[in-house]
Amino acid sequence: MRADKWLWATRFYKTRSNAAHDCAARKIKRAGNPIKASTALKIGDHLVVPSLDGTHKRSIEIVVLIEKRVKASLASSAFIDHTPAEILAEAEVRRLANKENRDNRKLGDQGRLTKKKRRDWQDRDSF
Repeated sequence: MRADKWLWATRFYKTRSNAAHDCAARKIKRAGNPIKASTALKIGDHLVVPSLDGTHKRSIEIVVLIEKRVKASLASSAFIDHTPAEILAEAEVRRLANKENRDNRKLGDQGRLTKKKRRDWQDRDSF
């Protein structure tokens, strides 16, 4: 089973070409060594895969080889996640901080004023 195909089928990547790109960039590792997209995977292999948002690396063990993309509940049963809980908790804190930052940017100054905001600003200053 090809590595890029399995990573795509188990929903680690949205497209197979993204999985192949990360393999070529040496981001996917088996036993500490980077693997190619065409590398044959076996049941019991341990992989290190970056998360979708790139905040942490997941340590997984292959349990089932899946050829075609399946629904998320079946895909999650194809591997066992051995990522330590503290790394997952730290990634969750980072994700929440990024979400809060995005929400603050929506409310605050966003650069150049729109026509409506400029008029409101001028009306406020004219009193």
